Amino acid sequence: MKLYTYWRSTAAYRVRIALNLKRVARQDVFVSLVAGEQSAPPYGTLNPQQLVPAMELDDGTVLTQSLAIIDWLDTAFPEPPLMPADPIARAQVLSAAHTIAMDIHPVNNLRVLKALGARFDATDQDRREWMHHWMRLGFDALEAVMPAPRFAFGNAPGLADLCLIPQLYNARRWDLDLAPWPKLTAVEAACLALPAFAEAAPEAQPDATG
Repeated sequence: MKLYTYWRSTAAYRVRIALNLKRVARQDVFVSLVAGEQSAPPYGTLNPQQLVPAMELDDGTVLTQSLAIIDWLDTAFPEPPLMPADPIARAQVLSAAHTIAMDIHPVNNLRVLKALGARFDATDQDRREWMHHWMRLGFDALEAVMPAPRFAFGNAPGLADLCLIPQLYNARRWDLDLAPWPKLTAVEAACLALPAFAEAAPEAQPDATG
C-alpha cells in the first residue's frame, strides 16, 4: 500500500503513528503542500479533495481523510486496538479525537491560513493569534475531560493520542505556551518515548525540510 504524505501535515502524522503502532508496511509518496503538489496531477486527480493524507491500497482503492484511514486500519489490522470495545469508553475517545480533528485542526490548516492572508489581509501576528485562540479552546476542553493515567485514556496509546501528539507538535511550532495543560504534555512525553511515535515525527520524515 502507498501513503501519500507530507512531513508537516498533522493529519498525515496521525496515520503514520497508526501504521507504526500496527507495524503495517507501506510505501511513502511525498506530496509537497508548500509546492502545491496536492492540487496538481497526479495527486490532485487521485484525491479530488486535494488534501493529505491519502492511502492507496494494493487493489487500487484510495482512502482519504485521516480518521477514516485509521478506522480502516483498526478494522483490517485489529492489533493493537486503537479504540476501546466498551461503547461509553469508545464514545469518550471519539469525542476527544473529534475535538482535535474536527474543531481545532480544520481552522488551523494551511489553506485556512493562506485564505486569512489573501482574503482578509491577516498579518503573520494575526495568523498566530488565530491559531492560538482555537488551540487554547480545544486544549482547555481536553485537559478538563481527559483522564490521562499515562496515555490519553489508559495505559496504551489509542486514537486520542494519535490526534493529540500531532496537534501539540503544531502548537509548539506556533510558539504556544503549553504550561496550562500539564495532563496533555504528560501524555505527549509518554507517547514520544515510544518508537512508533518518534519514527512518525515530522523531522524524522525523508521529505522534511528546515
